[in-house]
Amino acid sequence: MIEELPISKWRGPFDTDVKARALDALESGSVLYFPQLPFLLLESEIEFLDAKVADGKSKNISLDHTSGKMQASSLTGERAARLAAMIERFGSSAAGLVRDLLPYNHVERARTSFRPVQVKGRSYSKISDDRLLHIDAFPTRPMHGRRILRFFANVAPTSPRHWHVGQPFEEFAQRFLPRVGPHFPGKSWLYGKLGVTRGQRSLYDELMLSMHDAGKLDNDFQSTSPHRNVIFAPGSCWLVYTDQVLHAALGGEFALEQTFHLDVAQMASPEKAPVRILERLSGKALV
Repeated sequence: MIEELPISKWRGPFDTDVKARALDALESGSVLYFPQLPFLLLESEIEFLDAKVADGKSKNISLDHTSGKMQASSLTGERAARLAAMIERFGSSAAGLVRDLLPYNHVERARTSFRPVQVKGRSYSKISDDRLLHIDAFPTRPMHGRRILRFFANVAPTSPRHWHVGQPFEEFAQRFLPRVGPHFPGKSWLYGKLGVTRGQRSLYDELMLSMHDAGKLDNDFQSTSPHRNVIFAPGSCWLVYTDQVLHAALGGEFALEQTFHLDVAQMASPEKAPVRILERLSGKALV
């Protein structure tokens, strides 16, 4: 479940054996853990270790690196610009590391987020509660089988980030795929036309969303399914395919996160991708 790598710098070159270990573990459903890779804040950025920099309405402050637009922060003016610069510095650092560590030809860099609010004590509906074991599936952004790869950094001075990491994806799918109801293509078409989703969902997207919701709503699964407690120490980073690895964020504050997307065809072992596993289990083409 956890592959610890002895990487302490943000750019390569990295040893060939380390790169091979990273690729195999990542695509097989492990979390790559970098305990010696801190993302160091500048002295002028320490002030952002404060939950009040968030607007209180969203879980995360997010940045679109293509436009420079930041959302869900309470800051304005010069302070907002410096916070955006910190988030962008992390995002570009994470992108450089992923490029140098993994052999993928093209990895799309998506939004970057800062998560300053303590996970514990927040109140959400079950579907939105990331303290429950789940796979990532986007309600409004259809992926059509593309992968969701995420890089995290714990920038809290003293508090760890506490996760649960669950059973392999195929075991989860075998349990919940039979529970998924019939798919109505007209619904996906209508959502796309109305702008509810950014384009039309594929059958893959519908299955992933249904399993995401079913897993969170199943109290027996949440209480009895096998999982491992994982503690990400202050000053550490980790990288994981969150569409494949069941995970729950139980506690922690002050984390940075960079999301990447990539096509299944780029993988060294595409048969390990969720879309290929679901196609094999269902006997259907899903995209």
